[in-house]
Amino acid sequence: MNESAAGIAAAVRAGEVRAADVTEAALARLAALEPKLHAFLHPMPEEAHRAAAALDERRKRGEELGPLAGVPVALKDNLCTRGVPTTCGSRILEGFVPAYDATAVERLQTAGAVIVGKANMDEFAMGSSGENSAFGATHNPWDLECVPGGSSSGSAAAVAAGIVPLALGSDTGGSVRQPGALCGVFAMKPTYGRVSRYGLVAFASSLDQIGPFARTPDDLALCLQAIAGHDARDSTSDPAADRFPAPALGSTPRIGVPFDLIDAGLDPDTRAIAERTLDRFQTMGAELVPATLPRPEHALAAYYLVANAEASANLARYDGVRYGRAAARTSGETLEHFYAATRSAGFGREVKRRIMLGTYALSAGYYDAYYLQAQKARTAIRAELVGQLEQVDAILLPTSPTVAFKLGERTTDPLAMYLSDLFTIPVNLAGLPALSFPAGRGPKTGLPVGMQLIGRPWAEMTLIELSRRAGAEAEWPVLA
Repeated sequence: MNESAAGIAAAVRAGEVRAADVTEAALARLAALEPKLHAFLHPMPEEAHRAAAALDERRKRGEELGPLAGVPVALKDNLCTRGVPTTCGSRILEGFVPAYDATAVERLQTAGAVIVGKANMDEFAMGSSGENSAFGATHNPWDLECVPGGSSSGSAAAVAAGIVPLALGSDTGGSVRQPGALCGVFAMKPTYGRVSRYGLVAFASSLDQIGPFARTPDDLALCLQAIAGHDARDSTSDPAADRFPAPALGSTPRIGVPFDLIDAGLDPDTRAIAERTLDRFQTMGAELVPATLPRPEHALAAYYLVANAEASANLARYDGVRYGRAAARTSGETLEHFYAATRSAGFGREVKRRIMLGTYALSAGYYDAYYLQAQKARTAIRAELVGQLEQVDAILLPTSPTVAFKLGERTTDPLAMYLSDLFTIPVNLAGLPALSFPAGRGPKTGLPVGMQLIGRPWAEMTLIELSRRAGAEAEWPVLA
């Protein structure tokens, strides 16, 4: 599906194409590519056909259609959808069917989008490669032997492969931006509080934020505006979320660059594209000024303490009693043994690891030494980033230190996997917006490289405009 979301919606509203035909094309491509990509856990052909038919009927009656009329969209499988399984890529939620839609899902439907399926993901959004799904790994459309990034692996792969022009993911430490970079598409983590988290299955509540994937900057803006806004059902939703300030950019925008990060720690392909991107920004008239970021190792340590502690608390609700998968009961078994059996069978290795680390950090005698110190570090990281952004319009750096790596290459080395999110984690700790855009393909591997723009609170449109001025554009992988 090479058409942009904006183009599809305009054609459907004008009656130049039926929403039913657009939906059928998306579902046909999904069916053709799914055996190779494994990007979807729950395709939704019946629901999609009904939604498209309803849109076509409304157009015939002369009703006004929304800004995403007839646009096929994929949803990460941690967004609740009424009457459709929502598993979070985990066996423990196998068979769970929500009775309501997430706010972001409601708003997509109100805008006229047609949801074609629930996308694969790392279990409970815990992972950087797309390999932690209990139902099998997603493959990168650019190289089927490589990871697509995670945890929003299926959403990124679906957009990159041309199945859908838009998708939603969730970003806790880079889980939208990192797969967006590795799959060569636009991906945004909005300001914390911009998009309602109501109906998003929680990983780390103070870090999670729903964000869009797209193939063009304009489509990214269109999707973000459709899902954003204050929501009284979400206590972390900000009243300022309804406002989208216009980009306040002059002819010479100031771009902060942490040159020390670009000069060291990148693979050859990423460094080459990063240097080319700096040249591109200078050519467009930007002033590049040195910037300093919080030490990545400090941000990494603070993130994994905060995120795992919150995950430990959030995932305690999965006990096999109220919903989801339950272990078989045996005669004389205590409730404690039942809980243990349910969680042992239902959770995967990475989720168990993070629950144990988080529980330890919150335990008596260690709370002050670990979790409290991590929160203090988080406050300092936000202050440092916000201070830097007072001097520049945005900060530019690579999204990931490397291009996509081979499937299985890092599964036995959790630390190496965690380092994949080295450049994305500080943004979540600070609650700031960031945009990953496709900057080119590495000269050695031919795989996509993403660059990241970090902005001030509520400055998403500024980041989109900067990527547009830099001439960023997505390419299409060659898929049979």
